[in-house]
Amino acid sequence: MTSFKVAQHSHKKQRMFWGTLGVVSNLAILGLFKYGSLLTNLGLQIVKVSQPEDGLISLLLQLPLPIGISFYTFQGISLVVDVLREEELSSETLSRSEHESLDDFKTYLFKTAFFISFFPQLVAGPIVKAKDFYPQIHTKYFKEIPWNIVFHYLVTGYFLKMVIADNLKDYTFWIDYPYYQGLGTVTNLVLLFGYSMQIFADFAGYSLIAIGLAAAFGYHLPENFDFPYISRSITEFWRRWHISLSTWLREYLYIPLGGNRKGKTRTYINLMLVMTLGGMWHGAAWSYAVWGIFHGVGLAAERLIGLDQKVKHSTTALPTPSWQQFIIDSLRIIWVFSFVSMGWLLFKLPEFSHAVDFVVTLFRNVNIKPGLTYIVPVMIFSLPVLLYHLPHFPPLQRVLALNGDRLSKKRWVRWGNDIMFGIMLVLLFLNSGSSNAFIYFQF
Repeated sequence: MTSFKVAQHSHKKQRMFWGTLGVVSNLAILGLFKYGSLLTNLGLQIVKVSQPEDGLISLLLQLPLPIGISFYTFQGISLVVDVLREEELSSETLSRSEHESLDDFKTYLFKTAFFISFFPQLVAGPIVKAKDFYPQIHTKYFKEIPWNIVFHYLVTGYFLKMVIADNLKDYTFWIDYPYYQGLGTVTNLVLLFGYSMQIFADFAGYSLIAIGLAAAFGYHLPENFDFPYISRSITEFWRRWHISLSTWLREYLYIPLGGNRKGKTRTYINLMLVMTLGGMWHGAAWSYAVWGIFHGVGLAAERLIGLDQKVKHSTTALPTPSWQQFIIDSLRIIWVFSFVSMGWLLFKLPEFSHAVDFVVTLFRNVNIKPGLTYIVPVMIFSLPVLLYHLPHFPPLQRVLALNGDRLSKKRWVRWGNDIMFGIMLVLLFLNSGSSNAFIYFQF
């Protein structure tokens, strides 16, 4: 319990020693189980030695990946670093009762174990910070549970996962290698579009379920998605997609590296390093590193031409929507979505050569007719995700901001909300897809 040792000591060197040990220990555990096989294979290739059938090397190549290890090791690191920084993690924060203190190791151990192993978000996030979770550890009362919020989060989450993601997977299956080679360009592009819808519905669905379950136990977890597919820049996308991870990377990696405070060159280096490591966090394959580099290049290019600044200004440029702003916002959203979707190809085809071959196939199979048996179902099951994002489309959002109070009083708006949840409940029972593990369980 290195965080306990950090909290106990007041001497800077001792605190730094235990803090460093805690961070290194968490990274070592993550590295051993998640990257042991990748690094061992790389080492064997460098020294040109064949894979042995038994022994330590064989063990490293066959180590099983514990479910959720990427998430709870990051939470462990956040705990150690926050205690080291003394950010709102005083004895009063870590221990609510006046009869408890950091000297009570058993109490601290219980709370820390509870924080790390809190089951709703244990295996796929959101990544929770210690300073946000510890103050919530106290007696809960049934009457305090926000059942309306619990219902809305759970229904929406299960709908996204079971009705949207689990049905889409039966069609996006066809962009696996080598099936995509026999499909036309339009068909493959629609299937890739469907995979973008699927991965959002799958992961956002899990996050909503986790938040809803936590609320049922009296705990508040942070939002993990903010309608990312209406982003008008890659920078904005990372403010909206997997918020807990992007926030973690910014606070515990990007800023300590210097952020954007040490000149343009250093800023670009920091962006590339953070995004590459963020890509590697997703999986022990070089394709994930390429995915991180891909996004890092996009973020650096945006910063270089100032596109991220333009997006910030455009959100308040006009009090009312105009056809010019509508076109600009639409083009930006289409561009960012296309960029992100091409990146998801590396998730669907982790073998990098297959991803390259898919892109080549897009040019090679232009003359093959679109396959409606693939396209129509994908568009049908993608429609709810588009409708889910629609109220947050920038021009429409400005209209709702101007008329929100008046619309909220309309009876048909309240009825429409209830009808929507009723439809989702019916579809959960009647049109759920075949059971499938959450995509992010593999990370």
